[in-house]
Amino acid sequence: MTTRLYTHPIFLEHITPPGHPERPDRLRAIERVLDDEAFAALDRVKAPEGDEATILYAHPADFVARVRAAIPEEGIARIDADTTASPKSWQAVIAAIGAANAAVDDVFAGRADNVFVAARPPGHHAEKTTAMGFCFFNTAAIAARHAQKKHGAERVAIVDWDVHHGNGTQDIFWDDPSVLYCSTHQMPLYPGTGAKSETGAGNIVNAPLAPKTGGEVFRDAFLSRVLPALDNFAPDLIIISAGFDAHHRDPLAEINLTEDDFDWATGQLMQRAARHSGNRLVSLLEGGYDLQGLAFSVAAHVGRLMKG
Repeated sequence: MTTRLYTHPIFLEHITPPGHPERPDRLRAIERVLDDEAFAALDRVKAPEGDEATILYAHPADFVARVRAAIPEEGIARIDADTTASPKSWQAVIAAIGAANAAVDDVFAGRADNVFVAARPPGHHAEKTTAMGFCFFNTAAIAARHAQKKHGAERVAIVDWDVHHGNGTQDIFWDDPSVLYCSTHQMPLYPGTGAKSETGAGNIVNAPLAPKTGGEVFRDAFLSRVLPALDNFAPDLIIISAGFDAHHRDPLAEINLTEDDFDWATGQLMQRAARHSGNRLVSLLEGGYDLQGLAFSVAAHVGRLMKG
């Protein structure tokens, strides 16, 4: 398998307040673990600058303008109680979108079988008109629309295993049967959405996990809900909202997964990508706030992407 990695130094310049869990050290931890010789074959590419017009695939223009106007010239500005911006945040956001769209281009052009985008800030909490939960714009949603608009993808699946429900992705695709959204997440937990009864146009599959849940229950949720939905949908592309905060070390939740669980889930999605999507799989970093848990989980995830 050819696996490409996109990242960029600008992602370290999105500064958050001291003590904030979504911090630049997250990417430094990932960079260190991927410097190991086990990842020597990883195709490393600097994230390109994104096309700002593609944000409009998922968000209205007036909302985009409001977010841009909230970026401070100095210091740190609050977007909401959890989400902050610093002077380089806009550049980081645009590079994250550029990397995600480039990853989609790569898998459709055959330049890579799969791609991991190590970017920040994350995106899956951003609703159509609301930035929240550390997220400005919904990168996964923009990438899915990019696949449809540029590459003619008829069906795109987004699988979100972040421990927090991707309310933003669900909001954007609520009534759109051309995009399947599947989520495993702790419930109850922020942001309070993600019940099994939330099904949209039949394209939303939520698999909430009780606090203290471990790998066995997580895997059962995949086997019983996520994977059958993918097989029924037969997507042209699979996008992973790859949050690693369901790791047992993570301070923001109470799900007890290990690196092996992320390895296993990655393998399962790769099987579906091979079966339905010509191996086309794009993985976008979302959460993960314990640096060791994040690094080990990303290593397992990327290692599986590389091995096939």
